[in-house]
Amino acid sequence: MESGGSKRRVVVVGGGIAGSILARSIQFNADLTLIDPKEYLEIKWAQLRSKVEPSFAERAVVNYRDFFSNGRIITSTAINITENEVLTADGQHIGYDYLVIATGHSDNVPVSKTERLHYYDAENQKIQSARSILIVGGGPSGVELAGEISTDFPDKKVTLVHKGPRLLEYIGPKASDKGLSLLRSKKVDVKLQQSVDLKSASDGSQLYRTSTGESIKADCHFLCTRVPLSTAWLNETILKTNLDKDGRLKVDEYLRVKGRSNIFAIGDITDVPELKLGHAAIHHAYLVAKNLKLLMGGGKESKMSVYKPGPEVAMVSLGRKHAVAQFPFATVGGRIPGLIKSGDMFVGRTRKHLGLEP
Repeated sequence: MESGGSKRRVVVVGGGIAGSILARSIQFNADLTLIDPKEYLEIKWAQLRSKVEPSFAERAVVNYRDFFSNGRIITSTAINITENEVLTADGQHIGYDYLVIATGHSDNVPVSKTERLHYYDAENQKIQSARSILIVGGGPSGVELAGEISTDFPDKKVTLVHKGPRLLEYIGPKASDKGLSLLRSKKVDVKLQQSVDLKSASDGSQLYRTSTGESIKADCHFLCTRVPLSTAWLNETILKTNLDKDGRLKVDEYLRVKGRSNIFAIGDITDVPELKLGHAAIHHAYLVAKNLKLLMGGGKESKMSVYKPGPEVAMVSLGRKHAVAQFPFATVGGRIPGLIKSGDMFVGRTRKHLGLEP
């Protein structure tokens, strides 16, 4: 605490899972401001399930005020950082003693929870009314969406096109092979080492042309390619020299931005060498919350907790009962990993981190 008992000003930029858990954890220890362009947290690993089951989104899209009651929420975008202020797109200047950047990826999503739930209703109608569906991108989002649609709508023709030599390239080849086998067992037509010209069907023909000259008939398509990090705005700030070549913030062992004693970064935007997954972001949030409480309470920097990446565990759901899991000791596919993730998509567990009913 500062002299006189007033609380330190902490600004959290970004309300994804890392920023939200951090804000909830320190809301009664600081004079806290959360800046985010939307009014809610979305549990991202539930997004693909919400497309086939829109009611699932009711639990996965959570208004900030449901778990963050003691602080300010500014529904805007941060556009600049100085040594002691954050500037927002709507012209506000918010002073800080400590700053945490948790902006994640540049998702183009609506402001309100109601609008977001309507989006999932519309996506579901798009799936329901189509007989054939094209999915572009064979990363975790494309693979999970193909698994969800082929499980819930087995009569629909699903084609997945991926430009790389294997699916799920962010994890090992064994997991890729198991994912490919499971999708093909669900009658998904997987085409590797091809790209799709989405404009080729703009004439209303519903025929999409691939880079090999093949034509794919589809009533609709879903683009599931990588979403860029939300760090480009930092190039105009005091942190412009702290970004690596991939646009990630360079952090020290305490998850502070290197060279900065009062600015932290958490979640996917850090340069920590680990798989960028939800459980890592949650670990970041709790560690920085602990370190901020220590510093705000007058503790020594030497007593701060050091971040150590955990074992690399990745899990990709393929519908309601199947999944692929890569553990440090083994890679497993089928119903056993499906029992761990695919029923609830970790939504109940994540809601518990926010102090909410599962």
